[in-house]
Amino acid sequence: MTTLRSMDDWKAHASFLVLGAGSIGKRHMANLRALGVEHIGVYDPQAGRMAEAESRWGVRAFPSLEAALETRPQAVLVCSPPVYHIAQALAAAETGAHLFLEKPLAASLDGVDDLIAAVEARGLRTLVGCNFRFHPGMQRLKALLAEGALGEVIFARAEFGQYLPDWHPWEDYRRGYSARRDLGGGIVLDRIHELDYLVWLFGPVEQVQGLVLHTGTLEIETEDLAEGWLRFHSGVTASLHTDYLNRRYTCRAEVLGTKGTAWWDFGEHTLRLYRAESGEMLSWSWPRYDVNAMYVAEMAHFLRVLAGEEKSIKDLTQARHILEAALRLKMP
Repeated sequence: MTTLRSMDDWKAHASFLVLGAGSIGKRHMANLRALGVEHIGVYDPQAGRMAEAESRWGVRAFPSLEAALETRPQAVLVCSPPVYHIAQALAAAETGAHLFLEKPLAASLDGVDDLIAAVEARGLRTLVGCNFRFHPGMQRLKALLAEGALGEVIFARAEFGQYLPDWHPWEDYRRGYSARRDLGGGIVLDRIHELDYLVWLFGPVEQVQGLVLHTGTLEIETEDLAEGWLRFHSGVTASLHTDYLNRRYTCRAEVLGTKGTAWWDFGEHTLRLYRAESGEMLSWSWPRYDVNAMYVAEMAHFLRVLAGEEKSIKDLTQARHILEAALRLKMP
């Protein structure tokens, strides 16, 4: 077997396996191909999805998870519904595969510690989905915080809302995992993105309080609205709002500091900073930003992690902490 010493070696010689060929699995397959990865396999229980993947990206389809893992892929991407993440990742880890798991890490903490132990025992590299950490506006905001542009941060607010039937208009929203309790759906875990970037910006969570509702507005089994309050070990307090109900897509954050205020708006691809001492307003914008670019950057980072060129920006241990905080938010 070829020794994989560089990112180029991983692209040319390593075998990648994608578990799940839904929208996010398709995105990652396309991006792996665009990044130059040559050997990609896929398994999905829906034969039509695998046939599409074979046709569009020339990947190898497998009839079962067991058959796919028998080929001993070097890296496995777990892109199935959250309830399957831990079992599939553990099976892959036991064959020695490095892991990328889509967000959320899992639907519960069951088996998470076993997976972490298996990964650590084998020295495997991991990354858990966190694409907003690769958005240029969010990266600029983190840099501004690091240089003290806002002074001492006092408070932050993260907000997301989008009407669930608009997410995947090509399919019945009532059948998707977001709508189903048995698959680990619901707005809290589905939009763990906001909690994820808050932890990235401000560090570990210390306290969580929340109100989680199933309003009955949609024909789903899961919660469709969540409001939370977070206290971080760093001393920052934050509010968090997510919902499946907003008829106008909303994805934004606000950070209040002793020296100024920052506003990030994903939908408008802008970041603004108000400096209190000078009264000036600075702004950055990405008017032609391709949303897929952050997913490409995320996957390129995974390749560099595999090659040992970078440390994982979000490994299993950090993902466990974020999942635990999200589950605490859901507690009555």
